Amino acid sequence: MPGTAVSKFITEDRSRLVKPVVFIIVTSLVFSIISHFFHIESFVSYKDTDNRSTVDKMFKWGDVNSGYANIIIGIFIALWVKLFFRKYGYNLYEILILLCFVTGISMIIFSASALLQALTHIPLMKASGIVGLAYCTWAIGDFFDKYQKSSYVKSFFAYVLGLVSFSISMILVGTIIDKLFGV
Repeated sequence: MPGTAVSKFITEDRSRLVKPVVFIIVTSLVFSIISHFFHIESFVSYKDTDNRSTVDKMFKWGDVNSGYANIIIGIFIALWVKLFFRKYGYNLYEILILLCFVTGISMIIFSASALLQALTHIPLMKASGIVGLAYCTWAIGDFFDKYQKSSYVKSFFAYVLGLVSFSISMILVGTIIDKLFGV
């Protein structure tokens, strides 16, 4: 169970598992290499346009640098997780450790899907996005209280609201930069 493993990492033995930030960066790098090598469009389906807006440049950077982007997205998700699960007493750092491991496993799922898509030519990336979301929902809910159905509902909404908050923030920051510098 993913929640149990991460909980033990946080409370007991931090040497048993690979370091969380290294894990997310390496698994994101593996996914980036596989998707680049096999020309696989990610589940996000970012379309490179001729638009030179800062928003487009920021989203393109996130697409190319998925490891770092996942850490930034994780901060937004962690804030929602902290809000929804505040009674459990975990601090933001501990929630970020959880999200690094959970997102790293998601990147392994996406990498396997990308390889399978390259071999079979069956478009799998959108489905793997759904599987990744389901895994993240399950893992976060399992971490906090695997016996409460509400944990899984809260983890789903925390994850989705984190993604939405990240996207809105990127759009706002990019738009403000464009307005300030007349792009």
